[in-house]
Amino acid sequence: MTADADGPLADRLARAITLAGPIPVSRFMAAANAHYYATRASIGQAGDFTTAPEISQMFGELIGAWATDLWDRAGQPAAAFVELGPGRGTLAADALRVMGKAGYRPVVHFIETSSRLRAEQAKRVPDAIWHNDVMTLPDDCPLIVIANEFFDALPIEQIVRATDGWRRRLVACQDTLFLPISGGAVPDTIIPEHLRDSPVGSIVESSPTTIDTIRSLSGKIAAQGGAALIIDYGYEGPLMGETLQAVHGHRFGNPFGSPGEIDLSAHVDFAVMSVAAAQAGVAVHGPTPQRDFLGMLGLATRAAALAKQSPAHADAVAAAYRRLSDTAAMGTLFRALAFTSRNWPEPAGFA
Repeated sequence: MTADADGPLADRLARAITLAGPIPVSRFMAAANAHYYATRASIGQAGDFTTAPEISQMFGELIGAWATDLWDRAGQPAAAFVELGPGRGTLAADALRVMGKAGYRPVVHFIETSSRLRAEQAKRVPDAIWHNDVMTLPDDCPLIVIANEFFDALPIEQIVRATDGWRRRLVACQDTLFLPISGGAVPDTIIPEHLRDSPVGSIVESSPTTIDTIRSLSGKIAAQGGAALIIDYGYEGPLMGETLQAVHGHRFGNPFGSPGEIDLSAHVDFAVMSVAAAQAGVAVHGPTPQRDFLGMLGLATRAAALAKQSPAHADAVAAAYRRLSDTAAMGTLFRALAFTSRNWPEPAGFA
């Protein structure tokens, strides 16, 4: 289900469901997000949501300092810089500016499938090399990988508790009205034991795509050297509950309405990612709240320096600082997780 096929995505999905029957939530989400990111400017005040790099240059600068510090303590190897889902390229541009001042000028690789976003990224990082997935990343050098709000957009599976057991959740369609329904039964053994007796209507989520990506990425880092830093919103599961959400115009909406016209995302299970990475042979660090991670990297010091440098923007800097670190904003909902090759030093930001 590509963005280039004929007709609006909703019509194409409706036809596919009418002909072949209801589809898994994961397939619906994958098709919707592929079309969404390929066809619109989604990030920033003029878009549907704002990510941390767009809130303030401080975020990307601190990520650049994190990468530089790790590279330096690892002996300054010829490590490539990789970002998964680089958005508009803002984080990379801010990070590379800091890294360059310290003498770290790596080859840059972006994982991005949207041609529209690739064009945006090229404006800020023109020498980047683009990939569709992690499998084509270099295999002859260490990798320093950043993934900020990348995994939340990957498709998820949902399993719902029915009166007769657990069933896979599917998406059906009436005309062009999409709605979730219970599908075929799944064995209880795939549900974590402490959740198996949850009430009817309970939902358990998983993301096989996330696990596959983490395994591939951590396998490369274990073999080649390097590190990965993942920052996203989520929890340490497994937990019961639905987190699939839709955002349009900075407001929440119906995840099953207007596919391809709204951003779909789900909370990330950091516990599952940690286990998948550890099984691939890397050292896992965290997760830790974004507030604590950025705090240990010097967010308050950088905010004070920016405010002193430009007093006219001091209020804006203070507002950005609060948004990145306050508990009521991104401070604790967002978390940082890192994994490193076992012969690399421990990364900063994880007590």
